[in-house]
Amino acid sequence: MTEIRQGTAAFGHPGLPPNWTEGAKEGVGTAYNSLSRVWFTLAGGIITEVYYPTIDRPQVRDLTLLITDGETFFQAENTHLFTETRTNSPTSLSYQIINSDPDGRYAITKNVIADPSSACVLQNVRLAGAPDFLSRLRLYVQCAPHLNVSGWHNNGMVIESAGRTMLAAEKDGVWMVLGANIPFKRVSCGYSGVSDGWTDISDNFQMDWEYAEARDGNIALTAELDFNPKADFTLGLALGDSLQHAVTNLFQALALPFKDRQKIYDQQWQQRNTALRKLGEYSGDTGNLYHAGTSLLAAHEDKTYPGAFIASLAIPWGTSRGGDEEAGGYHLVWTRDLVNSVTGLLAAGDSEAARRALIYLAAAQHSDGNFPQNFWLDGQPYWEGVQLDEVAFPIILARKLHQSGIKSDFDDYEIVKRAAGFLVNYGPATQQERWEENSGYSPSTLASNIAALICAAAFCREKDDTATAEFLEDYADFLESHLEKWTVTNQGTLVCNLPRHYIRINPVAIDDPHPDDSPDNKILTIRNHPSGEKSEFEAPDIVDAGFLELVRYGIRRPDDQLIEDSLKVVDAVLKTQTPFGPVWRRYNHDGYGQRLDGSDYQGWGFGHGWPLLTGERAHYELAAGRDITSYLEALEGFSSYTGLLPEQVWIKDDLTEAGMYLGRPTGAAMPLIWAHAEYIKLLRSKADGVIFDLIPEVAARYLTDRKSAGCHEVWKFNYRPQHVKPGERLRIQTQAAFRLVWTMNDWQTVNQDDAVATAVGIYYVDLIAVNDSVSPIRFTFYWTASEHWEGRDFEVAISS
Repeated sequence: MTEIRQGTAAFGHPGLPPNWTEGAKEGVGTAYNSLSRVWFTLAGGIITEVYYPTIDRPQVRDLTLLITDGETFFQAENTHLFTETRTNSPTSLSYQIINSDPDGRYAITKNVIADPSSACVLQNVRLAGAPDFLSRLRLYVQCAPHLNVSGWHNNGMVIESAGRTMLAAEKDGVWMVLGANIPFKRVSCGYSGVSDGWTDISDNFQMDWEYAEARDGNIALTAELDFNPKADFTLGLALGDSLQHAVTNLFQALALPFKDRQKIYDQQWQQRNTALRKLGEYSGDTGNLYHAGTSLLAAHEDKTYPGAFIASLAIPWGTSRGGDEEAGGYHLVWTRDLVNSVTGLLAAGDSEAARRALIYLAAAQHSDGNFPQNFWLDGQPYWEGVQLDEVAFPIILARKLHQSGIKSDFDDYEIVKRAAGFLVNYGPATQQERWEENSGYSPSTLASNIAALICAAAFCREKDDTATAEFLEDYADFLESHLEKWTVTNQGTLVCNLPRHYIRINPVAIDDPHPDDSPDNKILTIRNHPSGEKSEFEAPDIVDAGFLELVRYGIRRPDDQLIEDSLKVVDAVLKTQTPFGPVWRRYNHDGYGQRLDGSDYQGWGFGHGWPLLTGERAHYELAAGRDITSYLEALEGFSSYTGLLPEQVWIKDDLTEAGMYLGRPTGAAMPLIWAHAEYIKLLRSKADGVIFDLIPEVAARYLTDRKSAGCHEVWKFNYRPQHVKPGERLRIQTQAAFRLVWTMNDWQTVNQDDAVATAVGIYYVDLIAVNDSVSPIRFTFYWTASEHWEGRDFEVAISS
């Protein structure tokens, strides 16, 4: 029976304000086994955030060793020692950490895994050094619980079970227990920064405080280890849904020798990778980043919600974040990141992950076809913006699975229909583009929407619904025919003699049914700038490379002159050459990134280079028939020694005092799983000789038979064009059944047409603007289901 020790409570309630740890991780791990519902991260030579029971719930801030001789010095692993982290094998997410004393007196070697059978992180420790020096050392372990995604309101206590003294923490029914296969000599619970072990021992090199509990605060748990300098020992950090559950997990994990546990852990990962495609031969590093990437992608899938992949097991700039109001890091589901992740796994030969993901998305989809901007694994939204590319991606994934011949009894037609209907109803402007900051017409968002609608039409044809298929194709053609009108400037000033190029976004408001469609003479407000600094810029002079998605899916040719001219502008404004190869910023004046003095992003900063964008550029270069070796080598160079790709790399001169180096990771998230997926897809594309994401139906429609794609105008309540050209088709569409009453001669002739229904919940009537009409098209609606009139007229001018 586990008992909680009674005794003196710690002073210093509630402790210093909590925070998380570095965003740039050196390792990420979990067992390839659904029994082990725990994930760990590594940074600065220690275990950092630990997640349980689902991958979106960080429960621990960090676990670190404290070292002293009791008389002359105090050191903490992550602050005072030199550190090196390496993987134990190319495919397994087990790690070895070597933390060395700067004066060469001793070194600590640690191997870290998750127990393959329970929710327990295991860390095997061995010290090396002169025997007489090691015999004088005192070794402590300190753990900072942040249960239920917060450092506040944690409760720490000393417990005893089966003759062992251990440390435990609890909050809202989640329990954590810290123990070892060697005894704890002394233990204490304290408040972080006030009465914790670090504060105690660093003061006089002695552990003076032994508090039995620290409740309702930001706490830290400390134990002195009764270790033998000549032998290794193993620490276990277990979690559970009750105290008994966590203690049982700890005891079970420590019951076998660590080497036996590690052997099982490594074998499970290695066995998984034997079934994957041999794409490493197309890399520049003998497959190291490929093997690491496939394992990392798999590790970012949850074990309670199969198919739920998060963006990253990292909290960017976590040392500057920690309040309850900042619960969401990158450990959330973004549909965009999820689909890219599983498409990367599909490229590597893992089709089951992609199938699970599509089923998970079907369960998360809203009844109107939308998906939240991002959400917890249980489907609860975190941010609630509407990003039309995130609605489009599940359709594209469904089509990719279908074309790959993946058999399943799950009917994906409903998720496709709902998503397609939402794209048509909500668009063409998106509330947010893929950088999650601005509304309007975005080349990358429009590319995904066009591709998705053509994919949805293909599904409809296979269901013998030709009418709905043609309706969706027509709407995709409407978007495609407006690309240049909406997203290309003729007044660019960034590069001499190149005024015409794609822009990042044409900032129209989604609630304006009569937008000025031209991108020229628009002002774009850019977020993440400090107060008082300029944040409004001419929209024609803000660029990104999102238009390359038009080539990726098969909407535009790589040798399209406008594409090539736009790349010249992008390269002139956004490209940086690093020692590893080229990298690009998201867009000019981007403020999301490490500040130029090396300090953390906190509401504003400087957007640095994204390795992901190097991968996107490489896909374009491959489509253009050019060699991509330098791009692959750049991506491999940007990765950490443990095979993690960062979200951002520093693009300024080395700033040694801040630990920032040209081409190396900033404090943003690492790994970024989207970047790993892009690299894997690039290897597959190189192997196949064609972009893996290219959609044959899209390319057939817009590259080989462009004449089959029509050109027309669409009228909806949220998008009302001012005019149509003589002879042009005007499609009037709504979400409810109607009878259109209309005229083209000022009601001298009254016409009535009942709307055509589609399988995506949209009704429409087509009108052809007469060539010789001097009057506008005027119309109103009779709503047939509710049997009432709209009560107002609308009009569209006919003019060339």
